[in-house]
Amino acid sequence: MYHYLEEELDQLRTRLIKMGSLVEEQLELSVKALLEGNLEIAKLVIDRDEKVDKYDNKIDKHCQRIFALTQPVAVDLRLIMSALKMNSELERMGDIAVNIAERVEPLTDNIELLRRFKIDEMMNLVLKIVKDSIDSFINNDPELAADIIKLDDTVDNMDKNIFYAMIEEMKINSEVIPACSHSIMLLRHIERLADHATNIAEDVIFLIDAKIIKHKHYLDEPGTETTEKTE
Repeated sequence: MYHYLEEELDQLRTRLIKMGSLVEEQLELSVKALLEGNLEIAKLVIDRDEKVDKYDNKIDKHCQRIFALTQPVAVDLRLIMSALKMNSELERMGDIAVNIAERVEPLTDNIELLRRFKIDEMMNLVLKIVKDSIDSFINNDPELAADIIKLDDTVDNMDKNIFYAMIEEMKINSEVIPACSHSIMLLRHIERLADHATNIAEDVIFLIDAKIIKHKHYLDEPGTETTEKTE
């Protein structure tokens, strides 16, 4: 029975890594489309969202099958629990890739505005955070996961600064209101993307170290997180 469980868990892990790679590529393409004003790439991202949804369903059903046919405990159980949560985060990240792609057309003539307010820098930072969150799972790296969680404040501060800068710009120049309105919607998507990546990082720490990290400041307060191991 345990040999069967090992095979199932290996297949589950492989599917989750493939899902992560697909979502990462979708996000990279959506940002590329946005910064280049490329409607063809944007359409490709939107069309490929169905593939993300199919992986989402496969992983959910795979987890259900393992629960139904085996009795996983300790680290095996944590892998399945983490897989379910990570899969949900990745599916939502895939949706955000589509949301970014849908902003390409209304912002095609305002790419310089995105650069002037440093939205491109924020997007590139969040793409790195997403990549690192997936890598932390692939490489079983809780230290990298902890670094990702600490970066969430940086993203939040960038989001806030850009938001208020755009509000001030709209007050003095009504012509930029449509573009800034779309850009503010874009900001919300990017900030949420960082939140989902942070959630994956928390799941990695739970999976590897059996620690529950519900609030990022717990990382700096020894003894406040759940540290009991159930191997």
